[in-house]
Amino acid sequence: MSGHADSKRAIFLALGANFAIFIAKLVAAIFTGSGAMLAEAVHSLADCGNQGLLLLGIRQAKRPPSHDYPLGWGRALYFWSFLVAMLLFSVGGMFSVYEGVHKLSHPEPLRWAWLAVGVLVFSIVTEGVSMYGVMQEVNKAREGQPLWQWFRETRASELLVIFGEDLAALVGLCLALLAVLLTMLTGNLIFDAMGTIAIGVLLIVVAIAVAREVKALLIGQGVEPKHRAAMLAFLEARPEIELVYNVLTLQMGPDVMVAIKAKMASTPSARSMIDAINIVEADFRAEFKDVRWSFFEPDHAD
Repeated sequence: MSGHADSKRAIFLALGANFAIFIAKLVAAIFTGSGAMLAEAVHSLADCGNQGLLLLGIRQAKRPPSHDYPLGWGRALYFWSFLVAMLLFSVGGMFSVYEGVHKLSHPEPLRWAWLAVGVLVFSIVTEGVSMYGVMQEVNKAREGQPLWQWFRETRASELLVIFGEDLAALVGLCLALLAVLLTMLTGNLIFDAMGTIAIGVLLIVVAIAVAREVKALLIGQGVEPKHRAAMLAFLEARPEIELVYNVLTLQMGPDVMVAIKAKMASTPSARSMIDAINIVEADFRAEFKDVRWSFFEPDHAD
């Protein structure tokens, strides 16, 4: 459950910011010869592509069910989110580490260093605006949860990925700025190389953390614990139900599948029990609007 967060708004904010930053970084990297700056330019370009993949995933997730895909395409969003995490690891993180190691063995003096500083400050401000917009959506989704708990429990993979990307981008920019400033002040090119490596390590750590969470959704994760607790409380409060044995859930992108096993209250006939189940299911889906499929099994024992 992701509250009323608008994941597409967060993605478009990040896409616009990253494209502007990519152009600025690339120009600065060409003029300065900074490895940290080049790593940041590649990172921003990779982020643009990643956000395009997330938008593709959101679009595919809306495809209707078919005979081949009876539960729809909702989980396609998890595939694209996982792919984005892998690209962040390989294109962003591994390239940055490689570039940093290369700079250690083949150092090149910085040129137009103040241009690099100006571009990085511009990028930090731009990325900060994007991060502010993303955090607005994250705060809607987490509904008072601690940020780390939301990161571990959210089922909105696209919002999780864009949050991880923007966080890594903002911290990476600060590292790049620090590396360039230290290189300017000391004249020691090792700071530029070490800054590039630090950016790569940061991207790898964030990519692994994001991929770990999305992997659980790919395998088949239920709804968030607080969401399941609300469903269970709703069912237990229904007069038609005497005892709830189990509630199984499966997150399917923006939609949810629910299977309920319960002991129904006494009814005069099988027909009246079926009518009671239908009423419960209709009210259940009205209360939890993300439930697209529900299966109800009445029983007298678990």
